[in-house]
Amino acid sequence: MSAETDVEVLRREGRIVVVGASLARLRTAETLRAKGFTGSLTMIGDEPYEPYDRPPLSKQVLLGWARAEDTALPRRRDIDAEWHLGVAAEDLDRDAKRVRLTNGDTVAYDRLLITTGTRARPCFHPEQAALDGVFMLRTRDDSARLYRKLAGGTPRVLVIGAGFTGCEVASACRELGLEVTVAERGPAPLVGALGGVIGAVADRLQRRHGVDLRCSISVTALESDYAGRLRHAHLSDGSAIDVEVAVVSLGAIRNTEWLAGSGVAAGPRGIACDAGCRVFDVNGIVTDDIYAAGDVAHSPHLLFEYQFLSLEHWGNAVEQAEIAAHNMICAGPERRPHLWLPVFWSTQFGVNIKSVGVPSLGDQLVVAQGTLDEERFVAVYGYHGRVIAATSFGGAKWLGFYQEQIGAGASFPPEYRLVDRRTATLQPVDPDFPDPHLPTHGPTVTLTGHSPSERRVEFVPSHA
Repeated sequence: MSAETDVEVLRREGRIVVVGASLARLRTAETLRAKGFTGSLTMIGDEPYEPYDRPPLSKQVLLGWARAEDTALPRRRDIDAEWHLGVAAEDLDRDAKRVRLTNGDTVAYDRLLITTGTRARPCFHPEQAALDGVFMLRTRDDSARLYRKLAGGTPRVLVIGAGFTGCEVASACRELGLEVTVAERGPAPLVGALGGVIGAVADRLQRRHGVDLRCSISVTALESDYAGRLRHAHLSDGSAIDVEVAVVSLGAIRNTEWLAGSGVAAGPRGIACDAGCRVFDVNGIVTDDIYAAGDVAHSPHLLFEYQFLSLEHWGNAVEQAEIAAHNMICAGPERRPHLWLPVFWSTQFGVNIKSVGVPSLGDQLVVAQGTLDEERFVAVYGYHGRVIAATSFGGAKWLGFYQEQIGAGASFPPEYRLVDRRTATLQPVDPDFPDPHLPTHGPTVTLTGHSPSERRVEFVPSHA
């Protein structure tokens, strides 16, 4: 038996621990078993449930089309794992290769995968956030509680924040016949993720469907009655509104605090790792026994000039988990980079919104199909003369084409023959993203300082 084969055998044995109650955790475990891992698998999660699907929580569950408890992710195969549910990881000892849990237990590992994801960003003073009628929407329990409240009827709902989740909540409320006020600190809905040009379309869409949309406004205080029930919201323009329900939707915080002092390169942007999901230590040296995947991972993407991306996308979590699992049990020459092209979708006010690539990286934009006025179009984003993203409102059939264009490094703007000659706006414009130093609801993109002039990888569309 060769030395290389010995290494391969050893990597398919031992103890792998996965920390995080997420989609990425489950898909990693399934992939490990599918690829022949025969060692022990330990799954740690702070929620009392096995991994479930989060996208339906702000859509089908709020509308009563599905129950929160029915969102469990289907199993693709048996994973033969030991589960620690309802208990979070509290500390990582890299020298001893142990994870300490909040209940005092410790779990030893040979290789560790971190998929701790994100949590909803809180706002206000704690006593205001605790008022009866104030909700956040991240977990299965959050969604179930909010559904019960909305189903019982309420005079007016206040949605604080007009990112994707906030817009989906507002859409669900209008579909339920509820009056909705949306307070957004930016100049338009979805502005952090898609820019002000597309945000203006989302603005018109909401107002046309009866949303009381208030942009460039923040909520300064929530006020209760004598029994602690929410009754009023005070806004930064000096106005006040009567509300009984407020949904706080101000983006997400990556769950990395438990890694403080561990020597792992982790912070507000997530856990820094290489394109193969191997985590960096605080000195910038890659580890070979700690990996990260999903929303919490912060890694360079070869198609976007090696800039580090943190992506809160369902498909990214699936693909990155499978890459992490593959690399955890394969020898160096067989390891693969994470080349999945970001894809995101949302349904709001009867319109399907979908994007490929990283729109928030764009410095120019053209409308290649349809028109903004019709609210049915495909907008293409350019960055340094290349197509790097496309977003559609009701035109998702075109996105496969632009996915290929992004992967091929096609020039921007697109050639005239490739676009709709009748309605396309071919003159590039500024997509009008807000100041990147201000908080937004979009994916985080951080420059690494390395901008190679030659692409050395080939993009292969994922069919997972």
